Amino acid sequence: MTQNLPSSAFATQIAGKAAGRAVARKHHKIVITSEGRRAGWVSYAIMALVILISVYPLYYTLQLASLSVDEQHGFPGFGFSDQLANNFSTAFSTMNFGTALLNTLFVSILVSLSVVAFSTLAGYSFAKLRFRGRNALMVFVVGTMAIPAQLSAVPLYIVMSKLHLYGTLTAVILPSLVTAFGVFWMTQYIDAALPYELIEAARVDGCSMIGTFYHVAIPAALPAASLLALFTFVAQWTNYYWPFLIIGTNANNKPLLTLAVAGLAGGNQQNYPVFMAGVALSAFPLIILFFAAGKQLVAGIMAGAVKG
Repeated sequence: MTQNLPSSAFATQIAGKAAGRAVARKHHKIVITSEGRRAGWVSYAIMALVILISVYPLYYTLQLASLSVDEQHGFPGFGFSDQLANNFSTAFSTMNFGTALLNTLFVSILVSLSVVAFSTLAGYSFAKLRFRGRNALMVFVVGTMAIPAQLSAVPLYIVMSKLHLYGTLTAVILPSLVTAFGVFWMTQYIDAALPYELIEAARVDGCSMIGTFYHVAIPAALPAASLLALFTFVAQWTNYYWPFLIIGTNANNKPLLTLAVAGLAGGNQQNYPVFMAGVALSAFPLIILFFAAGKQLVAGIMAGAVKG
């Protein structure tokens, strides 16, 4: 629901630049909820509370990272001490942060691109193509989501060992190249967002099946594909269970960030401030990613909602 206000371009054309700027400011100030009401102080208070609850764990992590070894069992206080920089430096060098960051980026980006590509192809096939056994295959794909990852770890471990991939990043990447959730996600979105009329129009214009997928399906599925890429990237960035089983913390000097952080907790003398500094270092790239891509993701979601 929007208020009946003239556009800034129209006001500029009719009454000059000053009127256009005034209308633009009025448009900018109006905040309307999905129910058609202006957002009041209660909405802002709830959003502020949610933000505080979300930010506090990171703040507490930095507080713990600013303690010394002798102070690690005490109350961290409310500020940050001079020890914070030293703990960050120790964690950075101990983790071999540069190598771990590059390896994690490589794995996360490659897996995200693969999951989006395969899931979009499979989602388009399940949603818009008619073939024998489609429903049974879809039920099978969704059913695999109910299998815990721990049950598949043993056969995957045996397969990777027989392929002589133990201790390599390839063994981390291969099992994650496509996910059942990604296929289900893209199937549901494409089924709702892409009408058959567009596909038929593309085929009438001479597009092949691949051409129709490239020119029609991909633009329609882009908002959902963007979110799937983000979810996959974050999940792979924070993945610990399978990389720990197949790589360990020191194999081939190719750690991932989660394994490098876990390595900080080893030994008899637990240095929790350095460990928490490593946790913060591993989280900073994700925070930067959300700040950099937040507007584009929200814009994609809104575009998909309008199209749907």
